[in-house]
Amino acid sequence: MSETSSVVVTTDPTTGRELARYDAMNDASIDHVLDEVAVAARAWGRTPLTERRAALDSVADRLLAERESVAALITAEMGKPLREARAEVDKSVTTARWYARHADSLLTPTPVDVGPDATAWVTHEPIGPVLAVMPWNFPLWQVMRFALPAILAGNGILLKHSPDVTGSALGFEALLERAGLPRHVFRTFVVSERDVARVTDAVVADDRVAGVTLTGSNRAGASVGAAAGRAAKPSVLELGGSDAFVVLADADAERAAEVAVRARFTNAGQSCVCAKRFVVAAEVAEHFTEAFVARVRALRVGDPTDDHTDLGPLARPDLRDVLQRQVDASVAAGAELLAGGHPIDGPGNFYAPTVLAATAPGMAVFDEETFGPVAAVAVARDDAHAAELAAATTFGLGLSVWSGSRERALDLAREVTTGAVFVNAMVASDPRLPFGGTRRSGHGRELAAPGLHAFMNQRTFWAVP
Repeated sequence: MSETSSVVVTTDPTTGRELARYDAMNDASIDHVLDEVAVAARAWGRTPLTERRAALDSVADRLLAERESVAALITAEMGKPLREARAEVDKSVTTARWYARHADSLLTPTPVDVGPDATAWVTHEPIGPVLAVMPWNFPLWQVMRFALPAILAGNGILLKHSPDVTGSALGFEALLERAGLPRHVFRTFVVSERDVARVTDAVVADDRVAGVTLTGSNRAGASVGAAAGRAAKPSVLELGGSDAFVVLADADAERAAEVAVRARFTNAGQSCVCAKRFVVAAEVAEHFTEAFVARVRALRVGDPTDDHTDLGPLARPDLRDVLQRQVDASVAAGAELLAGGHPIDGPGNFYAPTVLAATAPGMAVFDEETFGPVAAVAVARDDAHAAELAAATTFGLGLSVWSGSRERALDLAREVTTGAVFVNAMVASDPRLPFGGTRRSGHGRELAAPGLHAFMNQRTFWAVP
């Protein structure tokens, strides 16, 4: 690595004011951290499972004890409503408890019957330090859904978080130490934006690093995935999404519209797994759209520290600029603007909750991932056309289908390639279920057993008497 050093500045997206400055690590500091984590990971990997399991319960206890301060830091750095930030903490606690409770069943060696002449079994063993490259939109949850199973696995963790949430990243590292996790098992790299790609490539290639996981853009995923491939190291990539929310003719359109607002506008739409394209059967399109737009217009946009606020600002000004380009291009291509469609005047990165109707393939809001509070509605002639529209994407993360018949919904879902299908519910992650995508939404799985085993050596033993 070539030598570098600079300053990382965090900004409050609600006011535009500077929050803090952090010295970025130079290459010597990064090398020192790599050494520390490599040593700590070797010791942690030999720690009995009972102690690693207890560590997760201790992390859960500490998160609950510091719930308000953790949530406040998340809201200050990326702007989500405080109640949503608290939900991030709560979900992380639930995940820590789930892994602690199921540690034995997940990691006990599995016997395999190979006949009377030998005994065979499979173990799950830690592989060492894993680099986690994480985004700003869920500052705690994105980290914890990888870190919690990695801790249980006995691996070390090197976090390269988004510079936008540097305070959160360092705060989480300190919280884990307060929870009793041994020093240097979890460490944070503070890297300036201009150096992220170079440093990430170098760290992935380093022999002290055993694997890499990334949640982020397709461009970042392609770069990190290529680096992992060159180094012959395992990787999990959770990338973009343009999930379809399909409402069939026999669905409860009113209920679907109610859930659709949450599915699109939670976290101001800044989520890979948010519903983004709403494919609605012609028979219920008018009813659904009217109910949906009325609820969207009722959303309260403003101060994210106010518990009555539904939408805070976007995390950065450039995100708002990209969203405006997508909206303007789609309207020019024939989309009908039903609500919003513009930034909100004043300080901060606020954007009006937006609904576009008459959208179709070929329009920016239909073809591209929209990372903000913009919903694209398209009308389907029948179930076959609905499946065609839902599948008209290069992404493959989640799919939500609404119908009075489970089999009808599942028949449609089988025509669309995704990592998850939710019937009469919005797509969400859950520690009990594998989470991840297909196609341009990435590869590999987080959460549940696959998320734990993704960065473990599945070791085969064969013994003859």
